Amino acid sequence: MNTAVAVTLMRRTLLSVIAVLSLLSPVNAQVSQLPGTTSPQPIDPNDPNNLRPITQSNSLLSIEGGDRLVKEADQAVSAQNYPLAVKKLQEARQVYNQLSNFYQELNSSFSGIDNRVSDSQRQKALVTAQKRDEATFQLALVHRAQNQPELAVPLLIQIIKSQNPTRDLGKKAYKQLFELGFVDSPYPREGGASSSSSPKK
Repeated sequence: MNTAVAVTLMRRTLLSVIAVLSLLSPVNAQVSQLPGTTSPQPIDPNDPNNLRPITQSNSLLSIEGGDRLVKEADQAVSAQNYPLAVKKLQEARQVYNQLSNFYQELNSSFSGIDNRVSDSQRQKALVTAQKRDEATFQLALVHRAQNQPELAVPLLIQIIKSQNPTRDLGKKAYKQLFELGFVDSPYPREGGASSSSSPKK
């Protein structure tokens, strides 16, 4: 009887020790895997547990990421490295366009549910669409500088369609089309008449 009690006690003690050791080993493993101060561990962007905010300056899918690409394109233009400028502006357009589409989808999803969230996403969609059109205009100018009007014209038409001819960027795009000879009617017309309708009597 005493032997059975002793064996039971030993088993319980052994199980307790194993349980404590199993709890301690993951802690030690985590401590040994902490990144050093000079070399941070790479973060897998595909990891669903990665909760790092994407508004950081090193993230590409952010307004800051698009702005960085436009700045790099400006530097390439200053150095007359037009192929690099084209590449950076195309990437910036893609980033801004994706962001604008995502914000529009969020705006639609929250419409009628939470107007504050919906309005916030709508404003972000407008800001990123404007930045996309500005990058598109810069890209068209780079194509003009490379004597490639066939690449500039479709971009300028996209801007007019997106912006409307009455807005500043739309007017600038149309002026470029006029200078290229793609259109033959100036806009806005001299004397401020921008409509084809006859004056009211």
